[in-house]
Amino acid sequence: MRAPRARQDVGPLAVEDAVTRRRTVPRVRKPLATALGAALAVPLLAAAPATAAAPQGAAPGQVTVTALRFTVTVGGRTCAVDADLYRPAGVDKAHPAPAVLTTNGFGGSKSDGTTDATGRAFATRGYVTLAYSGLGFGTSGCLISLDDPGIDGRAASRLIDFLGGTRAADDGTRIDYVTKDRPGDPRVGMIGGSYGGAIQMATAAVDHRVDALVPMITWNDLTYALDPNNAADRTVPGAFKWQWTNGFYLIGESQPITLPNLDPSRWGSLGCVHFVPGACDTIGLLNSGSYPAAATAAMQRYARSVSPAGYLDRIKAPTLLVQGQTDTLFNLNEATATYNALKDNGTTTRMIWQSWGHSGGQAPGELNMTQGNLESSYTGRRILAWFDRYLRKQKNADTGPAFAYYRDWRSGYGEAAEPPPLTQKVYLSGDGKLVGDRAKVAAGSRSYTNRLVPTSHSESSLAGTIGLPDPAPYDTAGTFLGWDTDPLKAPVDVVGAAKATLRVSSPATERVQNSGNAADKLVLFAKLYDVAPDGTKTLVRRLIAPVRVPDVTKPFTVALPGIAHRYEAGHRIEFVVAASDDSYLGNKGIKPVTVVSAPGDTGTLQLPVVRGRVN
Repeated sequence: MRAPRARQDVGPLAVEDAVTRRRTVPRVRKPLATALGAALAVPLLAAAPATAAAPQGAAPGQVTVTALRFTVTVGGRTCAVDADLYRPAGVDKAHPAPAVLTTNGFGGSKSDGTTDATGRAFATRGYVTLAYSGLGFGTSGCLISLDDPGIDGRAASRLIDFLGGTRAADDGTRIDYVTKDRPGDPRVGMIGGSYGGAIQMATAAVDHRVDALVPMITWNDLTYALDPNNAADRTVPGAFKWQWTNGFYLIGESQPITLPNLDPSRWGSLGCVHFVPGACDTIGLLNSGSYPAAATAAMQRYARSVSPAGYLDRIKAPTLLVQGQTDTLFNLNEATATYNALKDNGTTTRMIWQSWGHSGGQAPGELNMTQGNLESSYTGRRILAWFDRYLRKQKNADTGPAFAYYRDWRSGYGEAAEPPPLTQKVYLSGDGKLVGDRAKVAAGSRSYTNRLVPTSHSESSLAGTIGLPDPAPYDTAGTFLGWDTDPLKAPVDVVGAAKATLRVSSPATERVQNSGNAADKLVLFAKLYDVAPDGTKTLVRRLIAPVRVPDVTKPFTVALPGIAHRYEAGHRIEFVVAASDDSYLGNKGIKPVTVVSAPGDTGTLQLPVVRGRVN
């Protein structure tokens, strides 16, 4: 995981209109020893200060930690789960307390700084906390199954049995001091990030005793996260996000080197040593660069079966989604898709877009794992209120608005009753302009072509693992097309996911796109730049939208990654379509592309503008 980039120091709730000046700070990378191993073990919360609230009769901050193991049988294997029980002082059968269940990000364990800090943070605030190493990590057994609800979710459910007093740990330990809604039904919430975020939804889908969820910076659909296609037709595979995906695969498969003497239940088959077979089949297909129909359909079925998208209709627990704006692994569209599905199903849900994610972005005053600043950060206070409402049953606890987003151009968070809709449309003119009036579209055609090697760069997802700097994003002349607005007369705030509708011509693609192998279809990459008056271009949060075009003979739509960004007065908004990106696998062969514009027939870009006007 990349270290967070420095940001201005802002207050969490200020509402003044002054625009603060931003500094450009180079990316800082973690060294080899920590970057890959910490990539999905994303920091969340540090140990709470000694002044944190404690249960009645307890000295503030006093916590007893007990190591426990639980034997579970899931997915056809029997293995042990390694856990730590954090018991606040003063909590007993006569003075029970709600519980919090948490686990690690990918590559972490119960003992890493994130998971241990989470356990202590909530225990010092009066919650009985059980932190455990997820299956296949730390000293817990079984294979890595990508938070499969039938495996990882069932294992977590066994731990809820322990919190409910209906089962013992392997050493005979039982507890009777967790608040219960009925016999065997403990009052329990879950919190965690990334891999430790998806497990919450997997658990809640198979065990309705879970009372509250706080999934942070996690995925909705692994077919989108690992092989994204931002075109509307999601049955067509996307462009393989090879850097992120292979980094995580190597974390899992390298465990015999990093963790000798593994439990026998952690060993799989030859060629798929520490993952379940479906995960290895998925990695193999994606790395092949080929998408034969039958194998692709099987891959998509498997990936969705272990993704929240495949079982969100079974989740009833109130859910506070927290997603990172600086995140090229699991972007804001993931949380938005989960939010919309839960809401449609009638599940109580809220969504926060914080500054930081897998790609950095930590800002002063934001929730910070090394500070344990729950009470003093906007997101921290929202989490505490969520648990107050649904675990402590404090009906007057204010759980906040449906939607909130961090603003790096202005102090604090913006809030809204719903994520903003698409409000302004501009047109792709034949002269390379973005114009607000269809009648102003100039007729014309423009072309680009890809090369056999990538010619555009958005990021080096894992550059820190080998100590390399990450150059600024760029596109090579002749391999992309761009459309610009005129300089903006006043600031324009864009909050949400823009949508483009495009029509392209690519005869070389048209001849092969129906071959039966989706790898023959056209791949392109859409993105939004912020262009300063001096010509300096900033790729907003380094986010891009890979697209594998379903059919180049028809128009198609592209959902760009969500952003919360201010375009300052005098700046221009540039929409770019590029032939490649070096973080993804791209086109098979050379496929020239032409875009034709005319007033009656041209592409469009719709923007979710919450302040200002474009053109």
